[in-house]
Amino acid sequence: MKLIRRCPAFFAILAMTTASCFAREIQTDFDHHVNFSQYKTYSWAKVDTPDPLWNDRVKDAVDKELRAKGWNEVPSDGDVSIVAVGTTHEKPTLRTFYDGFDGWLWGGFADATTYVENYKVGTLIIDMFDTRTKRLIWRGSASDVLSGKPQKDEKKVDDAVSKMFEHFPPST
Repeated sequence: MKLIRRCPAFFAILAMTTASCFAREIQTDFDHHVNFSQYKTYSWAKVDTPDPLWNDRVKDAVDKELRAKGWNEVPSDGDVSIVAVGTTHEKPTLRTFYDGFDGWLWGGFADATTYVENYKVGTLIIDMFDTRTKRLIWRGSASDVLSGKPQKDEKKVDDAVSKMFEHFPPST
């Protein structure tokens, strides 16, 4: 507790730096030769996430965004076919704890213990294909959205999908 009173700015900077290391990254790309105004309907071709319970959650998030853009889901043969894939993998991170910490400004470190901790990182990829030509026309991806913690992940997925479709349909 003495350390927190001695250097609150240090801990504030440490917290911000740590949070930015785990920030979600949203990316989108599209075929610049495609006129998206020709598409009005879509069908789901495939949804595959590590947890089958997430399939409907991902579909619901995408459906909500596309409905807001004026697109309609049809059971099959929509103008666009959508594939959503979620993947997770473990990523190692180093954790270090200091015993007898006086801080580097106040006399240095005592003993340090470092260990590797794995945490799950999940990426959601949403692809849109022109159903007629079978060509990829749009891709959105979001990293760090499927970690295996349902309460947190549901909000992350909704936020990430919302950001993916923020500027959809793209104008060419």
